[in-house]
Amino acid sequence: MSENCSHDCSRCSSECSSRTSESMLKQPHKASSVKKVIGIVSGKGGVGKSLTTALLASLAHKRGKSVGILDADITGPSIPKAFGVTEHATGGEEGIETVLTPSGIQLMSMNLLLDDATTPVVWRGPIIGGAVMQFWTDVIWKDVDLLFIDMPPGTGDVPLTVFQSIPLAGIVIVTTPQDLVKMIVEKAVNMANMLKIPVLGLVENMSYLDCPDCGKRIEVFGASKAKAIASEYGIPSVARMPLDPSIAKFADEGRIEDYDAQNLQEIFESIEKAKQP
Repeated sequence: MSENCSHDCSRCSSECSSRTSESMLKQPHKASSVKKVIGIVSGKGGVGKSLTTALLASLAHKRGKSVGILDADITGPSIPKAFGVTEHATGGEEGIETVLTPSGIQLMSMNLLLDDATTPVVWRGPIIGGAVMQFWTDVIWKDVDLLFIDMPPGTGDVPLTVFQSIPLAGIVIVTTPQDLVKMIVEKAVNMANMLKIPVLGLVENMSYLDCPDCGKRIEVFGASKAKAIASEYGIPSVARMPLDPSIAKFADEGRIEDYDAQNLQEIFESIEKAKQP
């Protein structure tokens, strides 16, 4: 420790023996109450991370949990659309209020703050990271049992900011069956291990297609690798989500809460068992 140390690790880039990830954690809004925080991550885009977030949140809500979704994908927010939410978030000096889905899930997303949802957010990394932190520190999350954070893909600024600044009980990794994904999952697992965040589950999206005519299960993108990857990296729960046109239909119509996501039950049970730090 430097003799000039201010003891405020959040404003210091030096590495020293007194620096810990815990010291970088930010407190939520003083009026917030959040019991457990779960990050939903992916090593690459287009694998269905936001969809998985929406389905897990909906499943948890159906199981009697008070649920919130913090949409940390600032430049590509899709959560409000999936829930059919077009209302704008409001707030004042006391803080920013969440917007509720039809069933009562609390949401905060950049699209809820824009006058036009199609307006691009053209910001550099540090500003995006700051916006995500404001969704944690300035938004009032009311009596939330489970807060899901939908993170942008990769292992860059925003995931790092969330991992270091918000107390996560664990993460769920979303992937697809192609050979490339083993390396992508490995990156996400290694990042979580470096920052001592438990990996609670692996969701293999677009894992198979059930033929509507003959009922045969077709592995469109190749044989599933989910269980093998989970076993190799000690991930406790696995879910395989199908290529199901009805999922896209529900999401496009803003009715994702109506989809029955029973395939994610094992992941939900793993989340239930996780301990909040």
